[in-house]
Amino acid sequence: MAPEKFIVEVEPAKPAKDGRPSMGPVYRSVFAKDGFPPPIPGLDSCWDIFRLSVEKYPNNRMLGRREIVDGKPGKYVWMSYKEVYDIVIKVGNSIRRCGVDAGGKCGIYGANCPEWIISMEACNAHGLYCVPLYDTLGAGAVEFIINHAEVTIAFVEEKKLPELLKTFPNASKYLKTIVSFGKVTPQQKEEVEEFGVVLYCWDEFLQVGSEKQFDLPVKKKEDICTIMYTSGTTGDPKGVLISNTSIVTLIAGVKRLLGSVNESLTVDDVYLSYLPLAHIFDRVIEECFINHGASIGFWRGDVKLLTEDIGELKPTIFCAVPRVLDRIYSGLQQKISSGGLLKSTLFNLAYAYKHHNLKKGRKHFEASPLSDKVVFSKVKEGLGGKVRLILSGAAPLASHVEAFLRVVACCHVLQGYGLTETCAGTFVSLPNQFDMLGTVGPPVPNVDVCLESVPEMSYDALSSTPRGEVCVRGDTLFSGYFKREDLTKEVMIDGWFHTGDVGEWQPNGSLKIIDRKKNIFKLSQGEYVAVENLENIYGNNPIIDSIWIYGNSFESFLVAVINPNQRAVEQWAEHNGISGDFVSLCENSKVKEYVLGELTKAGKEKKLKGFEFIKAVHLDPQPFDMERDLLTPTFKKKRPQLLKYYKDAIDNMYKGTK
Repeated sequence: MAPEKFIVEVEPAKPAKDGRPSMGPVYRSVFAKDGFPPPIPGLDSCWDIFRLSVEKYPNNRMLGRREIVDGKPGKYVWMSYKEVYDIVIKVGNSIRRCGVDAGGKCGIYGANCPEWIISMEACNAHGLYCVPLYDTLGAGAVEFIINHAEVTIAFVEEKKLPELLKTFPNASKYLKTIVSFGKVTPQQKEEVEEFGVVLYCWDEFLQVGSEKQFDLPVKKKEDICTIMYTSGTTGDPKGVLISNTSIVTLIAGVKRLLGSVNESLTVDDVYLSYLPLAHIFDRVIEECFINHGASIGFWRGDVKLLTEDIGELKPTIFCAVPRVLDRIYSGLQQKISSGGLLKSTLFNLAYAYKHHNLKKGRKHFEASPLSDKVVFSKVKEGLGGKVRLILSGAAPLASHVEAFLRVVACCHVLQGYGLTETCAGTFVSLPNQFDMLGTVGPPVPNVDVCLESVPEMSYDALSSTPRGEVCVRGDTLFSGYFKREDLTKEVMIDGWFHTGDVGEWQPNGSLKIIDRKKNIFKLSQGEYVAVENLENIYGNNPIIDSIWIYGNSFESFLVAVINPNQRAVEQWAEHNGISGDFVSLCENSKVKEYVLGELTKAGKEKKLKGFEFIKAVHLDPQPFDMERDLLTPTFKKKRPQLLKYYKDAIDNMYKGTK
């Protein structure tokens, strides 16, 4: 029986021509076979998304935060849609009173909180460009963005104020008004006054525009609503222009998709807001929730307290980046192994039984209701007990983590793929399709997609297993890079956005991301190495938390820096009579030999070519992180920075292996 196919062809393949590589057929989601979902009537801008929900659901809970009683966190306290609206109107009047008009640039800087959304909605109301500022783009990024985007007013979290003040005097060329989400000190006010800048605390600012009601300007679909700066792995941040159309089109597509798989959002859905609103992934999800009159509760801003916030809020949809899901996975693994023989045997039996049924095509709630009730219900409770969808995005989720969570979390675990330039959700795997494991699923029903051959990497979009650069076309696409027409032209060719990622179509119409077009280098024997693909293969081993592979054209073989899994290494060492703490184990030559042996096994299993085998490893007990500038905010590896940081380790590996 041929597998069910979740894409339909809308245009035939094109052969290579005029120096452009060949392109595979153009596909779209089977849920859009009769056309993309029409725009929702009356929904032309991000402001309409909020305004219509206020009319429809004025008393629904909209934004919540935990109240702190005697220094201890209590219950979530909620503001209704109407209450939020009233404050948004005040903030909007105050912004206008400061002389900022439609088309002005408004910065928002700080962790997610109700004031973040309120400031954003005030921008939406008055046709301002909302420009998220965030420091994880590296030192100097905030100053760069303020000056590049010409930000004239900025909202800022109280504890981020000192950071923002560091951007003066340079930022004062444009930035004239600062509003703290909390309090400000007289010293801070004085400090900015000498640069001609006015600083308000939140309550004060709400009164600034109280005498005058400003009319809301007419907003058009093609108006820009936000400039999102993305890190890129090299060079200055790029300002991605996102229009109202992009977000409104995305919402219509997500609505069609969730409706088609019987998982529609409702007013009763609850979302935990902790992934940065400065990223498109969280921004569009929250817009979807606002569109349905659902509730958004905010975390306290501390990763260590995240599980407790989850327990109190009991979200129904949980979005995560792989880093967070890896943590949950490791924590569960630890609990299982420390639970004694009887418990772990019971767990393993239940796991094997349910996993087997899921693979056979059973729906997740029918695969083993007994195991869910007796064994896995504790995992579900750990996520608050009400989660029905876990959505992973921003970076690839390891298949063993995805498979594990699909079995034990008692909910759908879906992996999505998209870029800031495609307004986030461009592909997402579907519920109850176990064979979509390790893929990003079929396209969302609002875009056309095709693969373009990459001859220099031997990826052929016309072969029986079509592989090539993922190209996207549709109304969710960005409107260009701000003040960088040159970069826009590089990626937008004949209406197709070139993502730089290499994908492979699966028989069922889901897509697997297998490589990155730029991450290719030549070894000294002239062989090309597609490094991302190898990292996916080697990184699948549970002993590896993270792996960075390096090679260059002066050397004939590959080496790797690995963050090993602490538990796995310690267990192996114990079994093999090697003592020492984790740091010393990472330096132990026997441990290195063992890890290298595991990599060699994986290479043989996957029938890798000789030059694709790793010949030496360096084990770093400290995970790659943003603090050392080794990762972007979405946890992509910064290869030039990794090379700089680990230069000595790499030199030693090459010297020691010859």
